[in-house]
Amino acid sequence: MRDPYEVLGVQRSASAATIKSAYRKLAKKHHPDNNKNDPKAAARFAEINTANEIIGDEDKRKQFDRGEIDAEGKPRFQGFPGGGAGGRAGPGGGFEYSFRGGPGGGMGGGSFEDILNSMFGNAARGGAGGRTGRASPFEFDGGGVGVDLDLSVAMTVSLEESVRGGDKRVRLPTGRELNVKIPPGVTAGQQIRLKGQGDTAQGHPPGDLLITISITPHPFFKVDGNDLRIDLPVTLYEAVLGGKVRVPTLGSAVELSIPKNTSSGRTFRLKGKGLPKAGAVGDLYVTTRIILPDGNDAELEALMQTWRERNPYNPRSDLG
Repeated sequence: MRDPYEVLGVQRSASAATIKSAYRKLAKKHHPDNNKNDPKAAARFAEINTANEIIGDEDKRKQFDRGEIDAEGKPRFQGFPGGGAGGRAGPGGGFEYSFRGGPGGGMGGGSFEDILNSMFGNAARGGAGGRTGRASPFEFDGGGVGVDLDLSVAMTVSLEESVRGGDKRVRLPTGRELNVKIPPGVTAGQQIRLKGQGDTAQGHPPGDLLITISITPHPFFKVDGNDLRIDLPVTLYEAVLGGKVRVPTLGSAVELSIPKNTSSGRTFRLKGKGLPKAGAVGDLYVTTRIILPDGNDAELEALMQTWRERNPYNPRSDLG
């Protein structure tokens, strides 16, 4: 993973607003939906998201600048007091260390195991008489240091797919393709981890595949937490006379009763027609927008002229 500042094309002294602006521009430019013929677009999009997760977050940015985490947000091993051995994050928040051993290696011709034994006594060997069966805090091998074999890709799903789940095919940076099961209720920014589906290297277990989810903007629904919002076009006569109009939902369409004299901008709530999240279902908020017919209508204009003369009113009187 490259330096996140380099990925987003900003200076290390850049403000949070500059970083946010750079991220939005790059995410829009490299979004897989806008680059369907580019097999590397998903990898670039994932790299941009990862960079933003690091320097777009105030606390993580400080940790990265101090050298406490790397470009993927993983803790860096700071070394032993007065030493510089490398390590990697292990289960439970600790570290697992892997050192290269062998004849003539290490300091003064001794192996790293000899050095550690001299530093920590016989704890690493289970006592003076040999191993006692107690697990050593260090792991030694002759195969070199640990490597990061995880792969990160981006996947874009529709709003309907994020709610209902389903199967979707994803292309990896290696060129391999596989089917991924999208769990119902997945949210934007959430990661799906597929164990053992990452990169491979001889002598190491395969890495994992990390899939970062983004949701395609819906043509007419807007997401607001658990709720959905929609602007519903209505005719002038529906607004004046009232009536029933069909409203789309994520399921089947429903009928909404519009009262007489409904103004444009009035909002109605359809309970339980929003998004299911955390065991609850949101609502659908429907806002009416009065739409006049295209073109000039002499009859409508004459009617409005007469109506204006008989019933003048000023809806902006409160604005001063």
